[in-house]
Amino acid sequence: MNKNKLKINIYLDGASIDAINKYKSSKYIKGFTTNPSLMRKEGIKDYKKFANTILKIEKKKPISFEVFADDLAEMKLQAQEIASWGKNVYVKIPITNTNGVSTVNLIKELNQKKIKCNVTAIFTMEQFNNVIKNNNTRTENILSVFAGRIADTGVDPEKLLKRMLLKLKNKKNYKLLWASTREIFNIVQANRIGCDIITVPYELFSKIDLFNKDLKRYSLETVKTFYFDALKSKYKIKYK
Repeated sequence: MNKNKLKINIYLDGASIDAINKYKSSKYIKGFTTNPSLMRKEGIKDYKKFANTILKIEKKKPISFEVFADDLAEMKLQAQEIASWGKNVYVKIPITNTNGVSTVNLIKELNQKKIKCNVTAIFTMEQFNNVIKNNNTRTENILSVFAGRIADTGVDPEKLLKRMLLKLKNKKNYKLLWASTREIFNIVQANRIGCDIITVPYELFSKIDLFNKDLKRYSLETVKTFYFDALKSKYKIKYK
């Protein structure tokens, strides 16, 4: 796979302002996503201040910010506020709240107000179908399918996403996103089945430079790493 021939859009996933500054000009990065868990990991205390800082750094590429309410009426208020922060903002709405109550009607209502949504934590075909079957608005939406977590359960996410892509063939306002990326090879997988977007944690993104690396050379570099680490550690074995 030649990284310069990727058709899929790569979105950087995380809450590090330093990482966003570092990669904002990368030709491979087409957007950004974050969530409350990633923000907490980075020690973010002020949600709106953090969001406005990012939106000053990047004013054109799509950026997804997630609601954190559990009550659907409160989700709506948060979504409307978050959407007002910038024209490039997508509001992340979880597919259900913590009680398993579906948010599909809320998503439709937000779409009717021209609020772009990133529907997150989709794991099943049923959840996917519920989003698209009764929503005939033309507002742009991203459907984030947690392929990595699905794979963690022993289920092949490629088969599921292929089925979803077939259903989106004539729905141009929906983009399918491969989420919870575990390794760089996931980019190859998502690209070859025709996903529109993949989110890549910034900790992984640097590995994209390994695409097409000569494996024989990579093997030798690996052997040398083990050897020199052993030397630095001054390991010794006494022979009998």
